[in-house]
Amino acid sequence: MINSHEIDYKIFGHDIQVLEVELDSNETVIAEAGAMVYMEEGIDFQTKMGDGSNPSQGFLGKLVSAGSRMITGESLFMTHFTHRGYGKSRVAFSAPYPGTILPIDLRQMRNSSLIAQKDAFLAAALGTKLSIHFNQRLGSGFFGGEGFILQRMQGDGLAFVHAGGTVVEKELNNQTLRVDTGCVVAFEEGIDFSVQRAGGLKSMIFGGEGIFLATLRGTGRVWLQSMPVKKLIEALMPHGENTKKEGGMFSSFME
Repeated sequence: MINSHEIDYKIFGHDIQVLEVELDSNETVIAEAGAMVYMEEGIDFQTKMGDGSNPSQGFLGKLVSAGSRMITGESLFMTHFTHRGYGKSRVAFSAPYPGTILPIDLRQMRNSSLIAQKDAFLAAALGTKLSIHFNQRLGSGFFGGEGFILQRMQGDGLAFVHAGGTVVEKELNNQTLRVDTGCVVAFEEGIDFSVQRAGGLKSMIFGGEGIFLATLRGTGRVWLQSMPVKKLIEALMPHGENTKKEGGMFSSFME
């Protein structure tokens, strides 16, 4: 892995935020395809296979790396934005849905690594390695909402993740935190992530908190979101459709 480029940034807005990255000459930021909002003069962009963290990696290695992104539901390609001119120039990105952009300095993370939900990545300094992280607990895959396939970001620079609604940071000290499965954005390595049944049968059906809850246990930082994209979609659905869906689930259970 190469050393990450040292980029500067600003975040604008509140509910629907824009990330503006300032690049010196020959500095590069990588981003999800389609995330760019605007770029100033001197910025050159190229769509490439892989994150560029290992320049000596051959085509097969890049294909495997890109293929792992497809498993997480992301695009096969990433866009690399490089400042080819002199002085400073800026490029800006936005998240695909309303919420918060969270800057993470990977040097401050345990093992210089962050585990995040599979669609949380927005952009990062060149040199950041993106890979998949398999949750070893099968229950998390079947019932966890976000599945057992998560995303790992590794490096010594800045990475940016996005979350729905407001972000809450919690620091666990050999503690346990139970969370709605869709509200987990990211956590440090060393945190154990599993999914457990939420209460008894009555609570599961009528409690309104879902059938399963995520359990985060250990020591380290955890980031939570108040409005996962799944809840946002459900809130935007016609009320009758929601009612019909819930009624259908209840009717099926009663049968």
